[in-house]
Amino acid sequence: MKLRTITWLIPLGAALFAGAALAYDCTDLPEWKRQAYYLPDAEVQYLEIAYRNDSEDGSKRDYPDEGYPWTSLGGCEDPGGGGGGISEDPQPLSIYGAWHCGNDYCTWSSVRDMGEFDKKNHWLIDRGDIDGDGISDGPSVNLVVLSFVHPLKLLDGTTDEQTLNGVPRGMTQEVVDYFKNQGIRVMLSIGGITYVDPWNEALAQDPWQLGLNAAAVAEALGVGIEIDYEENANPNLDGLQTFIDAYRSVHPYDADGNDPAARLTIDLAAGDRWLIALTERATQEWLNTDDDDPTTPGPVLDYANAMVTPRQPTADDAIANWQEHIDGKPQYDPPIPPLAPAKLTGSLWLAGRKPVPECVDFDNSLQYPDATGGYVQTVMPNGAGTTHGMLGYMFWAAECQGTRTSCTTPPNTCEGGMGAAATYYDIDVPMLELRQD
Repeated sequence: MKLRTITWLIPLGAALFAGAALAYDCTDLPEWKRQAYYLPDAEVQYLEIAYRNDSEDGSKRDYPDEGYPWTSLGGCEDPGGGGGGISEDPQPLSIYGAWHCGNDYCTWSSVRDMGEFDKKNHWLIDRGDIDGDGISDGPSVNLVVLSFVHPLKLLDGTTDEQTLNGVPRGMTQEVVDYFKNQGIRVMLSIGGITYVDPWNEALAQDPWQLGLNAAAVAEALGVGIEIDYEENANPNLDGLQTFIDAYRSVHPYDADGNDPAARLTIDLAAGDRWLIALTERATQEWLNTDDDDPTTPGPVLDYANAMVTPRQPTADDAIANWQEHIDGKPQYDPPIPPLAPAKLTGSLWLAGRKPVPECVDFDNSLQYPDATGGYVQTVMPNGAGTTHGMLGYMFWAAECQGTRTSCTTPPNTCEGGMGAAATYYDIDVPMLELRQD
C-alpha cells in the first residue's frame, strides 16, 4: 500500500494547529468483520482507519481500535473496500440440514403412517411463502439425517421388535422418499452417545463386515451414512479405519456428490477438546485436502459435523468451538492439524425445553448473520484448505429428540426459524456439489 504525508488543520479551542498525519490507500482493504478470522499481517479498514494484524497466530474478534494485535497504519485517504485479508463475498451455505429423531426419541422403532408423519414434519419439506410473493419458497432444509442406527444390530443383521435386518423399522423407503422427492438429501446416522458400547463391540468383532453392511443399506435406500462414534476415552481407530475402507470398497469417494450412497461423513465434538483421538485421526487422514502430501491419499470422508455443545451456546461460544477445528491444536501430543473450513459444518440446537430462536425466530437466532452467520460464511483457513467459509449448518434435532425438550411438531414448527433462514441464505435444494478445498 502507498503512504503519503498530508497536512491537516486541526481546530482546538480558538487556535489552529498544523499537524502531519499518514494517509493510507484503503481502496483494496476489506472492512473488518467481527465474525472473521484474520491471519497474521492481514490488513483491514475499520471506521476509515487502516490496521494490520501483528499477532503471531491470528486474531478472531478483537476490535482494531482496542489495540494489540492490531496496529494502525493511518487514516484512509480513500476508504474504498474489498480485496485484502479476507473475501468480502460471503460463501453460500452448501449444507443446511437437521438430524431427525422421529417421534420416539431417536429409536425409530416403529413404522410411521405417512399422513401422520407429514402433519408432524411438513415444515421440513415446505417452509411456505416467506418472501411474500404468493409462492412457496420450497423446503426448509436440503439435508435430513435419520438418527440413529444401532451399530451391533447393523453388523448382526438383527430382526426384532424394533429392528428389521439391522435397520430401525421406522427408517423405511417411504420416509426416505418423503424427503428425497422434494430434493432433500437423506443420510442415516450410525451410533450416537447412547450406542458407544455397541460401536466398540461391533468394531472389535468385525469392522469390515460392518462397513459392508452399512454400504448395502446405503445402496438399498439411496442414502448416505454418517459416523457418530462418541468414544472419548479409547476409540478403536484401527477398527474404524477398517470400517471406512470396507465402505469405500463399495462406494468410492465421489467428489461431485452424484452418488447419494457415496456420501460418508463423521461427527466430531463441538471443538477440539473432546473426542481428541478421533479428531486427530479424522483431521490428519480422513479429511485431508492437501494433494501435495504424499503420506495421505486425499479425503476419504466428505466432511465433519462439529456437534452441539451440552448447553445452548452463545454466538461467541459457538464460534470459538468451530475455530478450534479450523486452527487445530499444535500443542497436543500428537498434534491435531488444522481442518479446512470447506470440510466442516457447525451445529446448533433446534429445540430446548421451549422452542428456541433457531426454530421460531430467525432474526434473534444464533444463525443470524450478526451472530454466527457472518463467521460461517467468511471464516478464513488457517493452515488447511484454500477457500473461506464453512460448508454450513446442522441442527439438533427435528421432531422429538427427548422427554426434556420441546418437539418441532405443531404448534412448534420451524418455518419462522430454519424456514426463514433458508430463504435468507438462499439455500440450494437439491444440494449442489460441495467445495473440496
